Amino acid sequence: MKFIFKPLLLLLLIASLAQAQVSQISIARVNEMADVPQPLKIIDWREMALKFDSTVYNFNSKGKYWPLVWIDSTGKNFKQPTVGIYTAIGDVRQGPENNKGMFHEALANMGAVLGASLVGIDKSKSSGINYVSMLKNYFNSDTGWNIMMNNTAPEVALLGGGYGRDWWYDVYPNVLFYAIYEKYPDEPQYEKIAKTIAEQFFKADSILNGNYNYSYFDYGKMKPMTNNICVQADAAAGHAYVLYAAYLKFADPRYLKGAINAMNALESQKINPTYELLMPFGAYVAARMNAEQGTNFDVQKMLEWTFNGTAVCREGWGFLTGNWNGIDISGTVGSTVDHGGYSFLMNTFDAAWPLVPLVKYKPEYANAIGKWMLNAVNASRFFYPQYMPAAHQTLPEYAAVTKGVIAYEGMAKASTYDSLYTSLKAPVAQGDGPKWVPGKNPEVSQFSVYGSAHVGIFGGIVKETEVQGILQLDLNATDFYGDNRFPVYLYYNPYTTKKTILIKVSATEKTDVYNLLTKKRVAKKRKTSFYLTLQPMQAVVLKSIPSSISIN
Repeated sequence: MKFIFKPLLLLLLIASLAQAQVSQISIARVNEMADVPQPLKIIDWREMALKFDSTVYNFNSKGKYWPLVWIDSTGKNFKQPTVGIYTAIGDVRQGPENNKGMFHEALANMGAVLGASLVGIDKSKSSGINYVSMLKNYFNSDTGWNIMMNNTAPEVALLGGGYGRDWWYDVYPNVLFYAIYEKYPDEPQYEKIAKTIAEQFFKADSILNGNYNYSYFDYGKMKPMTNNICVQADAAAGHAYVLYAAYLKFADPRYLKGAINAMNALESQKINPTYELLMPFGAYVAARMNAEQGTNFDVQKMLEWTFNGTAVCREGWGFLTGNWNGIDISGTVGSTVDHGGYSFLMNTFDAAWPLVPLVKYKPEYANAIGKWMLNAVNASRFFYPQYMPAAHQTLPEYAAVTKGVIAYEGMAKASTYDSLYTSLKAPVAQGDGPKWVPGKNPEVSQFSVYGSAHVGIFGGIVKETEVQGILQLDLNATDFYGDNRFPVYLYYNPYTTKKTILIKVSATEKTDVYNLLTKKRVAKKRKTSFYLTLQPMQAVVLKSIPSSISIN
């Protein structure tokens, strides 16, 4: 395995200890969020991820609409079986008996594998099945596109999202793949696939030459395309993420050049180009490349684009704020304008992936990201029927069908069905599944398997301390291809009074713990846990380094 980073974070720490305390930069949208969201309850997201994995990957699961997995033996792209996972419970287009068992989405399959991996499950040997290898079937070699796509074949592509008409759907599976590849670097044929994807993205970026104002890109014909879907210039963020990951992995300077080109194209946009999931990755790549490569991308601009809901193409796409009838929904991600606001679980989970590790490279955002994550983590439980009050959900009587691990697709300020569920007060937990196949998809298709599959992102990042509302956020968990040798955690105190928390240290050698924001050592030569007092409404970013490593 080749990584070409320098021990950057340690060098930054050494340099920073001689400087003043890191000043914090605010994000306007985060300032609108509750200091302490109500009602406050942090569920065990790691446990939810573990339960999702054991429940959903059960081919013998009993109950109507279960199991949610099946084997697709059509052998598209690779002559091997692959697993199918429902997009939503009861989706009539899916399962082994429909569309030759071919219709399943990479967003569900890859999200589930990545999420499980982030909470310590080895999906290359899960109950005797290599689910990691099965993901290769999404590498569309049969079509000549030679990238990961949301489906295995064009025969079923029009049934779902993307596939040569909606750019983010074509880019995001490759972002997911590179994350999974870091977790499974020795998986046979993964290196070849990763290099091929990088070559395709590099060629595409060269052809686009700074202009990403298209609906999608045909990676087979190597030609940018427009259609009835508005332009998605934030695809440049996805290109930059993949190309920079490829550069860190393979040390090919062309990939760095492509990543920089894509970021320049993104930054040059005159209006907010946010479309779906990719802009947060642009902010992360900007912060990381500024730190590692000496670039000067405008991180604040990209964070404001990410959060503030001023997107033009996807009108109002951003991060929601507000308290709806006593329930804080701030921090969730989606449309800020659709029916007064309509946020989605998958978008909220996946925003944490790039935004939390961003703080390693730009610690000036520790307070803002800490506050946002508290709101997002607290509100996200309300997507699940067992946590949302029955008076605020469309199908409380069907909660049992979720087996406690499948959430509603979204939450809206008012029902987006207009003539249905009109008596429900905000927030309304619901989903779009019945709209996908009107008159055929059952009501329970409002429960989103593919969104719930990404729960391991929260599961790998978030733990609650013994003080309710103070989270431990792992800045290494989703910093793929980063220098993750030493633990780095963000803690944010949302209260107006000081709070004392237990910092857990379990080391085989004596360890020094530094607060990267105050430039001070907070513990010296520790092998056991210690207490730390947090100042009101302030974050600490703690990095643990063996005492034997001198930084003086």
